[in-house]
Amino acid sequence: MSAVTVTAPSEQAAAERVRSVLAQAVSLSLTTDGQCYDLIGMHTVGPAGRITVTAQPDSPLTAQVASAPHGSLAVLLEFTDIAPTPLRDRVRARVTISGWLTPADPAGGEQEEGGLRLDLARVTLRTAAGTHEVSLDAYTLARPDALAVEEAAMLTHLADAHADMVADLVVLAGSRLPYGVVRALPLAVDRYGITLRCEYREGHCDLRIPFPVEARDAAEAGEQVRRILTTPSCSHHRHPSPRT
Repeated sequence: MSAVTVTAPSEQAAAERVRSVLAQAVSLSLTTDGQCYDLIGMHTVGPAGRITVTAQPDSPLTAQVASAPHGSLAVLLEFTDIAPTPLRDRVRARVTISGWLTPADPAGGEQEEGGLRLDLARVTLRTAAGTHEVSLDAYTLARPDALAVEEAAMLTHLADAHADMVADLVVLAGSRLPYGVVRALPLAVDRYGITLRCEYREGHCDLRIPFPVEARDAAEAGEQVRRILTTPSCSHHRHPSPRT
């Protein structure tokens, strides 16, 4: 299914999208020279985006850091952002962060003993729209979207309990969508709007519906959806995706 992608006027910047992905992530893949670790519930992200990995003192990762030159180990961290709803092609974004792991300093308030601090070198965001290199300054200054932590619960609730609202949102798109939608599910929501995944027998496209007013929390996001359904003149933007 081919068409020109139209970018919505109000969406998260790349740095904010990265910080939102990290705010939601409970796992990551960490690669060193010769080793790969899948870490679940073993990292934290500080207010300025500082990533700390928790590792047992006798773990292989801690040993690698200790034996690295000057106690600084080059690593690659990969975070995968997966939609919480059961739609096709659930991967929404991938964040890759490279840098060096060094022992955190508990005396400096970084973390408890056993923490490994990541000193950043490069941050990359990959989405269906393309690849974005995020500057370290932009990453540090950015903050997660206001709905990032609540997004998964919001989307699953909308899909499970309000399928009628999802259907009504698709109807509002009218002729903006190609004929033949067989299923629609919520794909993403942020303070600027909601995105639906419209699936066809072959392929899919994403329907971006901006909120009339920026939402500050989940309650306001729900109110914005209701406003959209009662104000059909709101604009909608279709983001076609390649065949699957």
